[in-house]
Amino acid sequence: MCSVEDVTVKRIGGASIEYYVLKPLCSNTSTLFVPTENEALLSKIRDISTPEKVKDIIENPPQTGSWNDNKIERSEQFKSIISEADCEKLVALIRLITDHEKQQQAIGKHLHISDERFLKEAEKMVAEEFSVVLGVDRDEVIRAVTA
Repeated sequence: MCSVEDVTVKRIGGASIEYYVLKPLCSNTSTLFVPTENEALLSKIRDISTPEKVKDIIENPPQTGSWNDNKIERSEQFKSIISEADCEKLVALIRLITDHEKQQQAIGKHLHISDERFLKEAEKMVAEEFSVVLGVDRDEVIRAVTA
């Protein structure tokens, strides 16, 4: 998650290109430059959620759907949700994987490693955004989302 710090023009190979200057909110060590005319990259930029929206998602969690036992189909489905970065879908994904993890633990099994990776990525994305929006600790966000 980044904030737009500036809009600047850089000369590259004789051409002047306008860029958005983005600073990650959770890291002071990097700066990203996104060309203002790159539609593919710009389509991934979105406003963060409002506090009201975040509270609504936590208080009225979205339906999780059902577990897909086909690992390949499930992986594609989870990749799609992660790439969309839609908070409601991410929370539903977290809850779905967490519920499945509890079922697996009850029978002495563990999550598949790829499902665990998707869970961690979804948690990271939600925790970053919700913690900034609500001004709370990331761990508090995850506890609220999985409650």
